[in-house]
Amino acid sequence: MGQIVNSNAAFLSQQLNELGYNVLYHLTVGDNPNRLRKIFNDAISFSDIIITTGGLGPTQDDLTKEIISDCLSRKLVFDESSYSKIQEFFQKINRHMTNNNLKQAYVPQNSIVLENTMGTAPGFIIEDLGKIIVCLPGPPKEMKNMYLNLVKPYLSNKSENIIASKIIKFFGLGESSLESALEDLITHQTNPTLATYAKDGELSLRITAKGKSYEMTDSLINPLIEEINERLGNYIYSYNNKSLQEVVANMLITKNLSISLAESCTGGLLSAKLTSIPGISKVLDRSIITYSNKAKIEELGVNKRIIENYGAVSKETAIAMAEGLKKVTNSDICVSITGIAGPAGGSPEKPVGLVYIGISTNKGTLYKKFNIHGDRTRIRNYATLLALNMIRQTIIN
Repeated sequence: MGQIVNSNAAFLSQQLNELGYNVLYHLTVGDNPNRLRKIFNDAISFSDIIITTGGLGPTQDDLTKEIISDCLSRKLVFDESSYSKIQEFFQKINRHMTNNNLKQAYVPQNSIVLENTMGTAPGFIIEDLGKIIVCLPGPPKEMKNMYLNLVKPYLSNKSENIIASKIIKFFGLGESSLESALEDLITHQTNPTLATYAKDGELSLRITAKGKSYEMTDSLINPLIEEINERLGNYIYSYNNKSLQEVVANMLITKNLSISLAESCTGGLLSAKLTSIPGISKVLDRSIITYSNKAKIEELGVNKRIIENYGAVSKETAIAMAEGLKKVTNSDICVSITGIAGPAGGSPEKPVGLVYIGISTNKGTLYKKFNIHGDRTRIRNYATLLALNMIRQTIIN
């Protein structure tokens, strides 16, 4: 019904890749015996390892264990150790153990029982038909704990390879342009492989290699990174999956450059991005939300005539805001943002999505004009990313 996000699948995929296992499918099925049986038999037919999460609880709709045992023609047998652990769990939390919890003490015959130290449902591992079936509880805390402590060592011993990835991040480049620039590398990919991802205005390229060791995967990945850097280095802001705000904040801190912000249409989003990074207090002097014209005049000293003649959303106002902030704070970098986030307030001359960003430093003041498409949320978020990238470029230059 879409009420629960399958975060278990994402966690397990990441973990399994580290061990050298290729995860080919994520399958989600409701608590229906016929559908459970069909999807498990399908999975057995095309996978060497099947990992299930959920359906090991005490209620009637917890059917995973029963269906899998039936499919593999295995009896469910009472496990005294699991029963004792369940009793101890209820005693520990000072609650009465109901009869239906006894169901959780039954496990498939000749399986490896996995103790659940954070809940009542034990997991188990079955090796059958040349396959490995791992059944884990559904609650993420219980599942992660059981996987990391018991399943990961087990699967690690059976894997001959590792899979390693490095993620390059780009800004100012579209996904189609990225693919076009790397078309020959993508077309002939084998090991490593390349995959692009676009999200919230940022673009990522994941390079993944399989090998016997991390030294081997590095030897496969690093030459490819060098080639990509030669082609698209101007658009790259991170080679290690760092966010744009992390990169900018770390640049400011490393170079000990003070910064102040004056935001209008973004309403503090730029400040929120930077202050999410530990240590930014060393360089961030202040952030002022000058949303109204009055605030721009009183807080930043913007000349009233500039707003009257050119409007609050103009290059002239953006420059005046940045320069006014520079006079007030004397920070090394002073940033201003003014724009029309919509959905109302636009005109043919100044449409919704028009944004000006100004930056004033000891070397002078510059501005950039942007026309951002999308709703109010996207316009404000993307304007914030554009400002971060301008700060990054200013530091580099």
